[in-house]
Amino acid sequence: MNNGGFLFDTDGGVLHAHGGHIIRHGGYFYWYGEDRRRDFYVSCYRSADLHRWEFRRHVLTVKSDPADLSRGGRRVNIERPKVVYCEATGKFVMWAHYENGADYTEAAACVAVSDTPDGDFEYRGHFRPLVYMSRDCTLFTDPVTRAVYFISASRDNADLHIYRLTEDCTRVDKLVNVLFPGQFREAPAVFYRDGKYHMLTSACTGWAPNQGCCSSADAMEGAWSPLLPFGDETTFHSQPAFVLPLGGEYYYFADRWGGFPMSQPFDYSKSSYVILKINFTDAGAPFIVWNDSFPVFPISPALN
Repeated sequence: MNNGGFLFDTDGGVLHAHGGHIIRHGGYFYWYGEDRRRDFYVSCYRSADLHRWEFRRHVLTVKSDPADLSRGGRRVNIERPKVVYCEATGKFVMWAHYENGADYTEAAACVAVSDTPDGDFEYRGHFRPLVYMSRDCTLFTDPVTRAVYFISASRDNADLHIYRLTEDCTRVDKLVNVLFPGQFREAPAVFYRDGKYHMLTSACTGWAPNQGCCSSADAMEGAWSPLLPFGDETTFHSQPAFVLPLGGEYYYFADRWGGFPMSQPFDYSKSSYVILKINFTDAGAPFIVWNDSFPVFPISPALN
């Protein structure tokens, strides 16, 4: 399949999982993401091999909370949904960016919880973490400390905040870092490799692609390096969604918003996907190069 194009589920339907996240549980990979059709907000797909995706259900919809997820009959915006398995409770916890559907003044996070990875998520409401603005976001479980972090754009996107979550992963415990003040970065994606934490971000240019950047650190709550370019000047016409670690390899999953070429009028329904293997310099710095095809993932029983 051509990289930068659509992906399809096992029924032949277009896969709707933008701005999303993949977790692995019980021998399957679960892909969550934005679904802006009708009364849907977040869809979930399941795969054993990362190639054949079975649609499971719309795990968050207007019906999950008609009062908060339908403002006077108007759809709100639920963007960049991320899901983490909470080791303390055995539940699956979703965090996302919440806006009121009329404008982007809400700048809030929202939380939902499920007993199973592909069940109906119980919506817990929206709020500003420690009263700070919160827009583009991600979740990250530290493989060393097992702490779970929520990272989101704040102060009208001027800064990125890193929050450590409570044990049940549904609330903020503490603001532990403020990154890139005044540099207007969004779409954070975090991964860990060989003792280093890496964070990919994009600039704030609306739906238009821009130069991706990467920063690295020895600890989530420590000092992060200056931003360095990641990809070309448009990050191959994409914006980061998440990074998937797999068998010692790392894969960049990204959205190509509104279709291609970018000279066409924006149309969300034409949004597609870019997936690239991440390479590393001898010094450990991540980089990507373009590949016309989606990667063939190295799936084996040992990885499940």
